[in-house]
Amino acid sequence: MRILVLRALGLGDLLTAVPALRGLRRAFPDAEITLAAPGWLADAVVRIDAVDRLLPTDGLTPIGYDRPDLAVNLHGRGPQSVERLMATRPRSLITHDQWPEDRHEVLRWCDLLEQHGIRCDPDDLRLTPPGPRTERIVVHPGASHGARRWPVERFAAVVRELDGHDVVVTASPPELEAARRVVPEPVCGSLARLLDLVATAGLVICGDTGVAHVATAYGTPSVLLFGPMSPSRWGPRSGPHHVLWHGGTGDTFASEPDPGLLRITVDEVLRAVQQPVTAGRGARP
Repeated sequence: MRILVLRALGLGDLLTAVPALRGLRRAFPDAEITLAAPGWLADAVVRIDAVDRLLPTDGLTPIGYDRPDLAVNLHGRGPQSVERLMATRPRSLITHDQWPEDRHEVLRWCDLLEQHGIRCDPDDLRLTPPGPRTERIVVHPGASHGARRWPVERFAAVVRELDGHDVVVTASPPELEAARRVVPEPVCGSLARLLDLVATAGLVICGDTGVAHVATAYGTPSVLLFGPMSPSRWGPRSGPHHVLWHGGTGDTFASEPDPGLLRITVDEVLRAVQQPVTAGRGARP
């Protein structure tokens, strides 16, 4: 059996779909499961243990796959994602016919498969760490959109207050210049290196971005700064995480920082840091 899954989005999107992907693997243990997702996610895909092949697919571009036995839309509500999958001429298709607006992202996709008799465990999202946990603090100031970027000056203030700790500031290539306003030499390497740093860290401080989901996947204590999106939809559902959010929602794709995100102060972040740093765990959201 050949199964094609579409999830051509970012790192956080991939990691929130892990329970659904593993549900598919358990339901069809002998199937070849192909994931259509961006090629740069390869280092994360291999750690999921549910996918046989990554088919590099950037966004809703044509999918180079023909006649899967089953196509699964873990990308969105359509119609574009449905059209892309239908163009592969699948024998059958699983996709949402009604979009659950106020459902947590992990549960949204588990629910979809459950409706088709495929059992999923929404808590089955952990990845195996590559080594023991350290006392390192990873600070990741970047985010894909301006609305979710807490000001770099505030990240820099937090890092200054953590003087004496083993602090590493990380960045993706597009975020490098901004990260240099936090420290002169941030870490900007491969996705595999970022995953390993977060997996073995003692604490992660970041916004609502892919790194937050990496921390959740590895059970790494974190302080997460939410702005335009409610953590009830995209935040960690359990674990050693402290979520800061002032209760407002807005346009997550806006270019400027969300007003609610800006209400989070440096002192507030530093207070949240103390519990995970000293006790190894934070408050649940």
